[in-house]
Amino acid sequence: MSHRHGPRRGPRADMLPEIAAAVGFVSSLLRTRGCVSEQQLQVFSGALREALAEHYKHHWFPEKPFKGSGYRCIRINHKMDPIISKAASQIGLSLPQLYQLLPSELTLWVDPYEVSYRIGEDGSICVLYEATAAKPPSSYGMLTCKNQMMLGRTSPSKNYIMTVSS
Repeated sequence: MSHRHGPRRGPRADMLPEIAAAVGFVSSLLRTRGCVSEQQLQVFSGALREALAEHYKHHWFPEKPFKGSGYRCIRINHKMDPIISKAASQIGLSLPQLYQLLPSELTLWVDPYEVSYRIGEDGSICVLYEATAAKPPSSYGMLTCKNQMMLGRTSPSKNYIMTVSS
């Protein structure tokens, strides 16, 4: 994880951009397979956004971004994250369908100022959303991971990890 955070625009108590980035990411994974309609995706996104906001309500510490990170982490490791399966049930997606649509191993970290994910237990970590004073809020949901189209097929290049840990 990068800790080269620049100056912030003051503390931000809300977690909307982070949740929006996480929800947009999961929705885009469902969308790539083309089995879920846009209308279903809207309902799913809304349900997931609400569930995450509720889940994180007392576990969000902008002054200590990594506190509670494990609690907020969304995981699929051959076991579906209950928050995702609950939102999916709103649009009639069953667990077997979810397993087909989503990677079998996905970890999504939703922390104050940074949302990142890893596909596969030893995959590279890609940052989905990073809040720094330099970035305009309009860049929400833009994947900085170059391999977005290759999602689930190949891991991002190794040198991405090098730049993150340096």
